[in-house]
Amino acid sequence: MSQRELSSPGVSYAYISRIEAGTRQPSVKALRMLARKLGVSAEYLETGSELGAQEDRELRMADAELKLRLGEDPTEAQRVLSAVLEEATAAGDRTAAARARTTLGLAASQLGDDPKTIELLEEATGSGELSPRDRPDVYATLGQAYVGVGAPSRAVELFERSLAEVTEQNPDDVAAQVRFSSYLSSALSDMGELERAEAVMTEALTRAEGFTDPYTRVRLYWSLARLSEHEGKFTAALDYVRRAIALLQATEDSLHLARAHLLSAWILGSQGNPEGSGLHLERAEQLFGPNPEPVDLARLRTEQAKRAALLKNGDEAVTRAREALELLGDSHELDQGSAAWALGEGLALKGETDEANKQFEQAVTLLSENRRLREAAQAARGWGRVLRNAGREAEALDVLERATDLAVRGENTEAPRKR
Repeated sequence: MSQRELSSPGVSYAYISRIEAGTRQPSVKALRMLARKLGVSAEYLETGSELGAQEDRELRMADAELKLRLGEDPTEAQRVLSAVLEEATAAGDRTAAARARTTLGLAASQLGDDPKTIELLEEATGSGELSPRDRPDVYATLGQAYVGVGAPSRAVELFERSLAEVTEQNPDDVAAQVRFSSYLSSALSDMGELERAEAVMTEALTRAEGFTDPYTRVRLYWSLARLSEHEGKFTAALDYVRRAIALLQATEDSLHLARAHLLSAWILGSQGNPEGSGLHLERAEQLFGPNPEPVDLARLRTEQAKRAALLKNGDEAVTRAREALELLGDSHELDQGSAAWALGEGLALKGETDEANKQFEQAVTLLSENRRLREAAQAARGWGRVLRNAGREAEALDVLERATDLAVRGENTEAPRKR
């Protein structure tokens, strides 16, 4: 096209000549008229890209999010998201910045980096762009990260605020209320606040009466199973988790089905049933697939170590327990306590009493500090048995006395619920 052919009223060929020579910047009106003649967008004439900056960021984020979901080149995806976050922040694009922080936070959680998860998701949830009802997964992940760094009280506060918000804003949204009630009950159980945890679940059951959504029922059964297990009511716990598994099988939710099988293995292992726990562990490992989250894999390895110890296979118990501890790193103290307990049992089977002694002591300390007094008492009894078998009677008596004290404290913690 010649300059005359490109020209139109208000955009003369002389004006076009000066634009081409670089002596004149086209006005917005001129860009639009030229774009229509050339069959392109005004954005393309101005920037060389058919996409605006905001649309370009959205496209890059979507691509990076897909790569993270598929497990393809997570390092490159995080690099892209970090660049998008920087650009969005500079441009004042709060929505894109919150979305980038959210995805980076969820990625950090998958890598087991709880402090980074907290940093990113606190900013994302504090931006006003994400509500508990719209993104419950973000709030759940943030709460899990709080528990991972040994701050379950912050998880309780987060879930209490979230439950209050979804109840106030959407009083008829039973599913959202039950979801956050379940999160809150689990966090309270982790703190040893069993009476409060039961009160939350009792209210949730009332809300969900007659509600048939399968995920809502799963969350109720899951929370009730954990609560029953904390109380030592293994039969009730196993019944609830079996109901959850039946519903999850209908939904084909492989991740939560894997976690339900893992919970079943934990309950059966606590009852000294390695055959029963083994079936659930095999199923859980299959369902987790080749790239499970570190904390899920750590919990799987811990339960496998406990089962190996029940079967008197010290080598496997030690290998599995050490892998779990390596995956946990410095986070999730409660899970570290369980893994250390399994490692102590494995080392004792191998005759490495001194090293087993250290692991049992670590386990009892971590479990009791995280208010899992019943489990701490069980670990202490195992520790005392190992010391007694090694002929260290005085030390064994001290440890068994500690086990009795922990058991009594655990009973006293649960006593108000039994009246």
